[in-house]
Amino acid sequence: MGRGGAVTLHEVARVAGVSPRTVSNVVNGYQHVAPHTRARVQAVIDELGYRTNAAARTLRTGRTGLLGLVLPALDQPYFAELARAVVREATAVGFTVVVDQTDGDPDRERELLLRGPRGAAFDALVLSPLALTAEDLLRAEPGRPVVLLGERTVGTTADHVHIDNVAAAREATAHLIAGGRRRIAAIGLQDAHEQTAAQRAEGFRRALADAGLPVDPALLRHVPSYERAHGHAAMSALLTNAEPPDAVFCFSDLLASGALRACLERGVRVPEGVAVLGFDDVEEVRYLTPSLSTVRPDREAIARAAVARVVARLDGGEAEAPAHDITVPHALVLRESTPA
Repeated sequence: MGRGGAVTLHEVARVAGVSPRTVSNVVNGYQHVAPHTRARVQAVIDELGYRTNAAARTLRTGRTGLLGLVLPALDQPYFAELARAVVREATAVGFTVVVDQTDGDPDRERELLLRGPRGAAFDALVLSPLALTAEDLLRAEPGRPVVLLGERTVGTTADHVHIDNVAAAREATAHLIAGGRRRIAAIGLQDAHEQTAAQRAEGFRRALADAGLPVDPALLRHVPSYERAHGHAAMSALLTNAEPPDAVFCFSDLLASGALRACLERGVRVPEGVAVLGFDDVEEVRYLTPSLSTVRPDREAIARAAVARVVARLDGGEAEAPAHDITVPHALVLRESTPA
């Protein structure tokens, strides 16, 4: 044992039969270690109870081992589930993840991006921005990787990981049309600068155009945010129309949950009277009555791609490489709220 009973890196190396450098590579999550060697070293680490000295590592490398994950709202299930996926991926390569919530406040996003007091310790940022500008991103400190998640709201040289929202919304709406629905409402439109809403609205309109169906302004509902209450209010209003919809595409699962409640309160059967389809595939919607059909972004793929870009920038020789724009898969998940 080391002095004072603490296990040292050299002792782990001796027991595992490898060099101290190899132990360091395993501890820091570097990729270029043979799987069987990594497994043997990790087994010894676990057996001996070795813990890294974070202060010494920071002095030696100039890094803290901290990854900042910056999200708009942790009380929204989609972001909570995305955070879980990022933490799992980042932990596997040696990062400790610090999660911060911005509520879309531009000052809070800038503080984290520009190494203000709350963001100074992070080696890299994975950021889902709502309010940052191109000028903000250009002021980001060189050498610290920044990976943007979600819709690209501004031109930037940062790596970007996202799904194709237009294609996903188009597929969702086309499914409703294929089920024989013709008066299809959309809940979730927002101001033009909100890229999520704009892209999903574009996909909705393209699917209607593909089928030769008009866009009826009476079936479009704007919302201030993607909350259950706003979905409930929008659906309640739609059901009072002289010609109510026979289907509704909600731009988030929370909006769809509220819409389902409005249908229940008014005795409208789903999907017989109106089909309902959401977006995000958060866990809770599998257990609604009826269970919700929805678009599933591949959150695990988003997390893997984001963490991989951080590692490539820090340790993979790509610090100065051009920005990567990565589109990850999505899938249409059909459940009880739409026709089979």
